[in-house]
Amino acid sequence: MEFSISQSSFATSSSTPAAPEHLSSQKWSIPEDHSLLSTPLKPLNSKTKYTSSKDGIICFQNEQKLDDLRHALIKVGGEAVESLDMIDAVQRLGLDYHFEEEIDQILQKQHIISSTTAHGAHHPTDLHEVALRFRLLRQHGYFVSDDVFNNFKNREGNFNQMLREDIKGLMSLYEASQLSIEGEVVLEEAGKFSGHFLNSSLSHLDHHQARVVGNTLRNPHHKSLAPFMAKNFFVSSFQGTNNRWLNILQTVAKTDLNMVQSLHQKEVAQVSKWWKELGLCKELKFARDQPIKWYIWSMACLTNPNLSDERIELTKPISFIYLIDDIFDVYGTLDELTLFTEVVNRWEIGSIEHLPDYMKICFKALYDMTNEISCKVYQKHGWNPLHSLKKTWASLCNAFLVEAKWFKSGHLPMAEEYLKNGIISSGVNVVMVHIFFLLGEGITNQSVEFLNGTPAIISSTAAILRLWDDLGSAKDENQDGDDGSYVKLYLNEHQGKTMEEAQEHVTNMISEEWKKLNKELVSPNPLPAAFTKASLNLARMVPLMYSYDDNQCLPSLDEYMKSMLHA
Repeated sequence: MEFSISQSSFATSSSTPAAPEHLSSQKWSIPEDHSLLSTPLKPLNSKTKYTSSKDGIICFQNEQKLDDLRHALIKVGGEAVESLDMIDAVQRLGLDYHFEEEIDQILQKQHIISSTTAHGAHHPTDLHEVALRFRLLRQHGYFVSDDVFNNFKNREGNFNQMLREDIKGLMSLYEASQLSIEGEVVLEEAGKFSGHFLNSSLSHLDHHQARVVGNTLRNPHHKSLAPFMAKNFFVSSFQGTNNRWLNILQTVAKTDLNMVQSLHQKEVAQVSKWWKELGLCKELKFARDQPIKWYIWSMACLTNPNLSDERIELTKPISFIYLIDDIFDVYGTLDELTLFTEVVNRWEIGSIEHLPDYMKICFKALYDMTNEISCKVYQKHGWNPLHSLKKTWASLCNAFLVEAKWFKSGHLPMAEEYLKNGIISSGVNVVMVHIFFLLGEGITNQSVEFLNGTPAIISSTAAILRLWDDLGSAKDENQDGDDGSYVKLYLNEHQGKTMEEAQEHVTNMISEEWKKLNKELVSPNPLPAAFTKASLNLARMVPLMYSYDDNQCLPSLDEYMKSMLHA
């Protein structure tokens, strides 16, 4: 076998469907724990009086502290710099869903300030203030020109060397540079300038300061999952701070984390129950039994605790991406795969008679699951998504079949041809289409047509997943044989290039895809903000899901899972 596609799909399948022993025995399979199923899930929002239980007895309410924080936000005022720091803090701790209205009002005022200073004689001289305002506004869809940073340059057009002593300002500048769009030279320079001096500062900072700076360089907020980084924010950023609202914020964040962990545990139990009752693991012996791993994608994409039902439902199609990927990558013959793809394209239950039994079982379950989700979406939001869902499953199988033909024939595609197909076979489009309809916001003929065209907010996230996996930091799940990756195809086309050069090229490509995502943040489109956030979160999750160590384990993913599921 000369060519394999298996490593780089959303499902990251392997020559053997079993996960590494490190993951399969405890991490991804869920023991029966009926105590987790005993308490029904309750919707949560900023006005909810959080009720959490320990041993089924202890209950507490957190609403008063949330109100105190709201009052603090209002009291600070939308024009004050401190309001930006407060927004940054609640976002980094994953608490922003409590204060959406207050944050929107503040940023509207801050956008006016930004526009006024851009065209006026007065220019703010505090780098932290300008950079933080820039980043928060762009993250929330306001376009702010990177010209605001020209005020920190000297006559030669370079950033002022005196700024190297302003560690706080440099960190904010580095964070702001992560939202650059293609062609923004000033932000490119800002990232290099701030990154250089922050790295240089590590050797002479005290331990606490070095931890804060190092964390910023390794995990810039815009490209990291806020819930995963929250504990780092506790340890580093609160120390030495005297702002009156931080003590309240710490208490709220700890309470919120406990509540969310309890919620996620119940959701995991419900997903496990669904998967067990579906019975595919028993009927299809090659199928992976990893419901926690599938759920983690949903948990990362949809972070708002209110979206409990949506996370549970989203995990279902994700499990089928993994299952179908195994069929194409490991189990099926080319003739069988061709028949299966034709059946998925026709989407007729009566057309399965010529399929082998294992494919009949799989398609019947996929068909039923898709119809059930369509019914739930229609009942809740008044729109039948079946046409779009069928289309995205057909596209996925078509792309899988293309890769299977490459694999069976040993034909090496061109790198760009591989990537174009790989964006579809990544499974990201299937996930995002389901997310759109499960969220149920802004469903119109225009938005559905836009969605069906696989816009950049989807395709760039898919490219990030494909390319990151193809960097080949490790072979996924003890995979044997040659891997069909963009890196190897690039080397095949560019004789004389080293592996390091190819990896650098792919890293730059990932950076360019992030720039496309950043452009989508500030570009008008008919998709809701929650959808855009979910796509960004999926891209943020990719490094955790594909960063293997020398033992073919996923230490970052393990840490994320523990932080989100275990108190």
